[in-house]
Amino acid sequence: MDVQSNGKRSVLCLRYLNSRICKCIAILLVLLIVRAIVFPFSSFDRIEENGLVVIRNRSPFRLDKFLEVPQIVWGLNNQKIAFARACLTARMLNRTLLMPSLSASLFYKEVERLEPISFDKIFRYEEFNSRCNGFVRLGRYMDVSNRTKAIEIPKGSGRKWTVERDFEQLKEYSKEPFDQAEVVRIEGKNPFLWHDHWPVKDYAKVFECLVLVDEIEKEADKVISRIREVGSKVRSKLDSSATGAKARMLLQPVPYVAVHMRIEIDWMIHCKKLEKRSKMNQICSSKEEIVNRVGNIIGMKTPTVVYLAVADSLLNDSSISKGWKDGFVPIEKRKLGIDEIYKKYPYLVQSAIDYEVCLRADVFVGNSFSTFSSLVVLERTQKLTKTGVSNLCGTNVRWRSYAYNILGDSNGARRWIADMSDLSLEKISYGSNDTSCR
Repeated sequence: MDVQSNGKRSVLCLRYLNSRICKCIAILLVLLIVRAIVFPFSSFDRIEENGLVVIRNRSPFRLDKFLEVPQIVWGLNNQKIAFARACLTARMLNRTLLMPSLSASLFYKEVERLEPISFDKIFRYEEFNSRCNGFVRLGRYMDVSNRTKAIEIPKGSGRKWTVERDFEQLKEYSKEPFDQAEVVRIEGKNPFLWHDHWPVKDYAKVFECLVLVDEIEKEADKVISRIREVGSKVRSKLDSSATGAKARMLLQPVPYVAVHMRIEIDWMIHCKKLEKRSKMNQICSSKEEIVNRVGNIIGMKTPTVVYLAVADSLLNDSSISKGWKDGFVPIEKRKLGIDEIYKKYPYLVQSAIDYEVCLRADVFVGNSFSTFSSLVVLERTQKLTKTGVSNLCGTNVRWRSYAYNILGDSNGARRWIADMSDLSLEKISYGSNDTSCR
């Protein structure tokens, strides 16, 4: 009797919705159906700001779905940007990025001569995933169960392949049936050339997760240690009988300035063409202009060691250590006796060491149309922002940076910070005369 009684009550409930519980269930079902129709589920939002398409994710990536990208090529910082763009694309598609190959050598046109090198030979794999946990994630090919059934995404090119079309393609591949594939493989051009859908802050977060492997970091430590030793020797030559404020000053370590000196042959050819094409004259700088503008930077304390970060093999001017003002002690790899450290590594590692030396400098001076310089300034600005300093363009803050190709106060280099509110990485990728400081 109890079973029959319960059955009858259930039937009555479903047929007439007399009970409050049944009514609530019915209303809830209607609301869910309406939401699914009007607001379909998506793992990301599309936001249009100032004509740019910016992507904001709402869902975390899936550990069992992967994105594969082509080998990443060109200079160190072009490769870092390409890698970050691949990470953010994987995040948009709600996938884990399969650890890509970088390029140890530097051949812009002869792609077949590019020497591949694994990401984890340059950067710490586990540390990256730890720092970027919940934002983006790297996976290994051993994590994939079946690579033969990967779905390929052909990247479009040319003027007709707009930012909007690129976004729509990615949006399509984030849905069924493509989202069910274990691996999605993007075919075609280097990720550096992909359309940009992400703000500077997203790129900066990825860059923060990139930590050099111990071997390369130790080599950078050696270089910085040698620079500091030069500073100590300079300090020891000063008046040891000084008292008071001067004596206290002598106890402080001599600061070092890193100057990314772009006067190599290939750069000068490139920047002259760029100046002509863009009808600008604040891109190229001669050795004399760099020396004068660094020497005229307001608030620069002397003595100071000036580390010249430049590719020795490409130099066409052997006098880069001459012409500096009193109190500035210029040094480069040969004078430091560290050129052997660099010579035992391929191009990519050499560049990574120099990047770290510039990043940690007390003051950095570079060219605002150099991707290398621009990324150094981006990371230094990110550090400075986290200190809570109100005036990022101040002359007494840490991690100050300057652009020697743009004239600043007192005929010195212009104060330079990255615009962390920018909606794309275009200025950093391709250069700009806007240093965000006046």
